[in-house]
Amino acid sequence: MKKGRTFKSVFGLLLAAALVIAVVPFAAHKARISLYPKKYSSYVSQYAQEYGIDENYVYAIIRTESGFDSKAESDAGARGLMQITQETFEWIKTKIAPSEELGFDSLYDPQRNIQFGTYFLAVCLERYDGDLATAAAAYHSGIGKVNELLTQSEYSSDGRTLHTFPYSQMSNYVHKVQKNYQEYCALYS
Repeated sequence: MKKGRTFKSVFGLLLAAALVIAVVPFAAHKARISLYPKKYSSYVSQYAQEYGIDENYVYAIIRTESGFDSKAESDAGARGLMQITQETFEWIKTKIAPSEELGFDSLYDPQRNIQFGTYFLAVCLERYDGDLATAAAAYHSGIGKVNELLTQSEYSSDGRTLHTFPYSQMSNYVHKVQKNYQEYCALYS
């Protein structure tokens, strides 16, 4: 009788251990997905495809910029999911929506914000040879600032991409975007 109980106890423990081994990674994966969501996926897919960039990079920018808060506004007055300033909004509008009656408040609309932000991100990527870090620096600090840094050998060895990000805010931003991008790629690729 004891052998049967021992077998059942051992079998029960092994079954419990197998369940833990199977469930824990699944739960951890689900937890990571909740930290790196793919909200507004139809808009992100549409505009990432239209402008020829990786969706995961768009998600990384949105997560870094606003944490998916469509009503976010920065101290600098940048608005929406992808945190676009009024100056950048006006410039993008001349490129992709010159005849549309759009005001700066339209950036609180997720679709419009993702359209404008993804366009600008694509411009940055194209301008800097697809280098994600340099494009992120330009998205955050402006193309003019990055172009200025590219002329200085302590920040760029080739004049096309940055190898050093001299401002702590810029460096932290680029690091966050890169980390978020790696997470999105790992979770969804």
